[in-house]
Amino acid sequence: MENSTQIVSFVLALYGNLGNIKYLYFFLAMLLYILVIFSNTVLIVIIYVDRNLHEPMYLFLCSLFVNEIYGSTSALPCIMVHSLSETHEISTFYCFIQIFNIQTYVAVEFGTLTIMAYDRYVCICKPLYYNVLMTERKVEKVILVIWIVSFVEVGVLLSFTFRLKFCGRIINDVLCQNHLVLELSCSPDRTVSYVNDIVFGLIFTVSAPLSFIFFSYVNILAVCLKASEETRMKAFDTCTPHLVSLISFVSACFYNMITQRFDMTFIPLELRAVLSLYGLTQPLVNPMIYGLKLSKIRHAFKKFVTLKTLKLYHTVKVFDFYGLF
Repeated sequence: MENSTQIVSFVLALYGNLGNIKYLYFFLAMLLYILVIFSNTVLIVIIYVDRNLHEPMYLFLCSLFVNEIYGSTSALPCIMVHSLSETHEISTFYCFIQIFNIQTYVAVEFGTLTIMAYDRYVCICKPLYYNVLMTERKVEKVILVIWIVSFVEVGVLLSFTFRLKFCGRIINDVLCQNHLVLELSCSPDRTVSYVNDIVFGLIFTVSAPLSFIFFSYVNILAVCLKASEETRMKAFDTCTPHLVSLISFVSACFYNMITQRFDMTFIPLELRAVLSLYGLTQPLVNPMIYGLKLSKIRHAFKKFVTLKTLKLYHTVKVFDFYGLF
């Protein structure tokens, strides 16, 4: 079996000639990463601590927040390192690890957003069956299945790329992307690239989830048109964060797909480098949307902060009483 050991490393060419803007690029990536880690971790802790949030929708959100940390960790630390590096080389091993991580992040994100649409569909269209269909145990199993299937699917598809021999090592991006790595193959046959684009990119990752989400929202809309004003407002409040998150994620994926497959040299290098961070903003978008929009999370956050503040206050008073301060 032939593999990629003849090429020991790839070069991420988009970092080249950034000049002093590399420090700004590093700062933006670091700031984004800190905000992503902090915001998602806080919401995961709140959902875990507050028993009132151990409901299907919030369990799905917890999985989504874990995935945001996973996805951002797959990309942003690498960007920070290479933005200040002089060589911008990445070994083939870590390049494939990064491709695997990024593609599993995308698959888990789409899978989670899809099952969240189903959760909203059952809640609004079949409320009497909600407690039967969406139990905590079933939700946990579904989340586990989404992660396992995503890892297996991406692993199988990436195995085809790993078998190839590569004659080039220049990747015109800030990250390793499977399509760009496939373009470096020695073989003129692009069957593997087409299979990856069609099977992983078009059918499993995009078309199937979006079709199911579309079906769910068509039924939700049909129910809302016949329902009262109060019911429509409740449906709007619960569906808006999901729709915003979905549109944001699909837009980022579409932008990433366009930049990989078309010549973008007409855009200044510095601007292309900064715009590459756009696709990495989703891990910050979700905690902002759900943390600000959902009242239960806001109330749980206030309660959590209040309890921690009171505990800190009492601790300080105890220390002060014993003369430790």
